[in-house]
Amino acid sequence: MRNRLFLAALLLLLGVGTILAQRPKAGAKNPSRPKVGLVLGGGGAKGATEVGVLKVIAEVGVPIDYIAGTSIGSIVGGLYSVGYSVEQLDSLFRNEDWVDLFATGSVLELLENMVGPNDSIDFDRLPIPFRCVAYDLKKQEEVVLRSGRLAQAMRASMAIPGAFKPVRMNGMVLVDGGMMNNLPVDVVRDMGADIVIAVDLQQTKHETRDFSLKESLGIGGLLDWLVSRPDWKKYNDNRASADIYINPTLDGYGPASFNKKDITRMLEIGSAAGNAFRKDLEEIKKRVLQGEYL
Repeated sequence: MRNRLFLAALLLLLGVGTILAQRPKAGAKNPSRPKVGLVLGGGGAKGATEVGVLKVIAEVGVPIDYIAGTSIGSIVGGLYSVGYSVEQLDSLFRNEDWVDLFATGSVLELLENMVGPNDSIDFDRLPIPFRCVAYDLKKQEEVVLRSGRLAQAMRASMAIPGAFKPVRMNGMVLVDGGMMNNLPVDVVRDMGADIVIAVDLQQTKHETRDFSLKESLGIGGLLDWLVSRPDWKKYNDNRASADIYINPTLDGYGPASFNKKDITRMLEIGSAAGNAFRKDLEEIKKRVLQGEYL
């Protein structure tokens, strides 16, 4: 516990407060230029790969105007949206004892130490406007979180059913947003993004199913979801909708690959995947700065 509190305090001392004070709201200098949205998908420990990709995006200097994330992508995206640097996120993945963190249920405490326990925040007012996706078990529908307690929203987005307790919020029972939307390209488009960079951690691609037991047999609820899998169609539509789709090869790594050796390697894989799209990212930067729409 002390180690986690020390790490959170160290990251704050490294300059988050200064960043929040000085970092201009994304897109404020040239409101007429195309806006860039960043989408970070879910995948547990594989989220380290997203940090590697972010390193390249930052090196190229592509301005990020909006961020949407699911599960671990909501944590990486949420922290980046409030001002945490790529270097600080890299340090977080390398130094945090994630296994102990999840085993003790201390994720929310860590996140509150990092972003504050604020009761009510409009996520559009963060240095980079942010959304994260959860799933309401009561209504069996996707929930896009856009305001409230940022730490709680990120925690809800990563509440994998059976592994973590659901988050109860405003009458909803929220679990991992990957239940319905693991790559929320549509969410960042709705925020106003003209150009979308998506980082997808999912390795298995699924055939879209266009039938429903609710319609054919009158069976609904979780059984209908398990068989008809509406999340697959949304996932495939979102993959196709991204302007730059980065899907690092992560064979042999899984959501629980939190040991330091695996984290280090996945950070490297992410950087390599980002570098494979460096020319595309440079072209995006050029078009954005020149005000050219795709």
